[in-house]
Amino acid sequence: MKDHLQFYIDGRWVDPVTPRTLDVINPSTEEAFARISMGSAADVDAAVAAAKRAFESYSQTTREERLALLAKIIEVYQKRMGDIVPTISQEMGAPLWLSKAAQAAMGVAHLATTAQVLKDFAFEHTQGTTAIVHEPVGVVGMITPWNWPINQIMCKVAPALAAGCTMVLKPSEVAPLNALLVAEVLHEAGVPPGVFNLVNGDGPTVGEAMSLHPDIDMMTFTGSTRAGIAVARAAAGTVKRVAQELGGKSANIVLDDADIEKAVAQGVQAVFTNSGQSCNAPTRMFVPRAKQAQAIAVAKATAEAVTVNDAMAEGRHIGPVVSEAQWHKIQGLIQKGIDEGATLVAGGTGRPEGLNKGYFVKPTVFADVNNDMTIAREEIFGPVLSILPYDTEEDAIRQANDTPYGLSGYVQSGSLEHARAVAARLRTGNVHLNGAGPDVTAPFGGYKQSGNGREWGVHGFRDFLETKAVMGAQPKQA
Repeated sequence: MKDHLQFYIDGRWVDPVTPRTLDVINPSTEEAFARISMGSAADVDAAVAAAKRAFESYSQTTREERLALLAKIIEVYQKRMGDIVPTISQEMGAPLWLSKAAQAAMGVAHLATTAQVLKDFAFEHTQGTTAIVHEPVGVVGMITPWNWPINQIMCKVAPALAAGCTMVLKPSEVAPLNALLVAEVLHEAGVPPGVFNLVNGDGPTVGEAMSLHPDIDMMTFTGSTRAGIAVARAAAGTVKRVAQELGGKSANIVLDDADIEKAVAQGVQAVFTNSGQSCNAPTRMFVPRAKQAQAIAVAKATAEAVTVNDAMAEGRHIGPVVSEAQWHKIQGLIQKGIDEGATLVAGGTGRPEGLNKGYFVKPTVFADVNNDMTIAREEIFGPVLSILPYDTEEDAIRQANDTPYGLSGYVQSGSLEHARAVAARLRTGNVHLNGAGPDVTAPFGGYKQSGNGREWGVHGFRDFLETKAVMGAQPKQA
């Protein structure tokens, strides 16, 4: 058991105001392997005060100074990859191969992308005699989740640093150790005291104190829609900016002209990656009714070929889900699918064979799902796919949009033109055509109850800027 009982405030590791601890559980073993401190409103006050003081000088740094700082952070981060990769696997259950290839690697990707955005960004332009100036928004409160922890930390921290903001981060208390490593990286890289601060804790205590705080100018939150609403309500009293990336129930429309074997296999694998714990996972697969039997056969074979194992094991497999609470939630929703009459194609309740301990879930596929069933409406956040048959393309598009969410969408077609035509009608912030992967330079975020604002690339950078109009900044032309 390792203790990590201090917070990072004003460039130093400090004790919490009121001692209170929480065990960090390895989801592969169900055993505690570390302890953290849980913060209070008093710890938030100290961190915000440090960030507010630091903003006065850090906001005035030059583009070149911030570019040099980002370059140093990348250098130190890459040096610490050997610590970051196994930490993520141990605390949230992503297998080592995924932690190395994506979970940890996304930190470098966001830092490098942000550096390029900063290099090219026009902070000022002239409109007649008026200067339009973009300035840092101020002190930013950041609340990040456990499912892609470094990804979500760096797609907030990197652009905030680049924009000239200072910040207070509350990472998920379920998987907090990677964030402590980020703090060590930023400290070694020379981020000035007070620019980056970290307080561990839970949402109702630390998260709410941040959202309510009058000296925080912006809250950026990634997590469930329910928690995002709580952040927005708490933030409303001080009229601070709120940017949210929330839940999803993304549709994957397999069109009649698609290669169904390829499309279905890709779709199943996309759902099961990260044990289904991705907000943009394509968990509702729409297939032509005449091809549902073929789709079921492919999905069943693909699911049954997936190996489930300890996150720390070598080889390509999926790991556990993050916690006991998540495991029980997923089990309940799988049972709900069975009870409501969906056809269980693969998987089901209970742990996979041979695994008697750990929060492991059977890779599960349901068919004959209709869009009113609970498993088609609620975000399960586990390796569970629903196959919904459709009769016409219009029917597929209508059902795809019939959800309170709008984070991502997927379209599979033998014709790119056909896929683009369908994508144009999906009410989602992202659409992936024919298996296209993520693009870290493109905006990431959702419509409807999947959030507001955008992260990644130049769009994410702009979220951390205010816009000022300076009239009379240029002389009138004769």
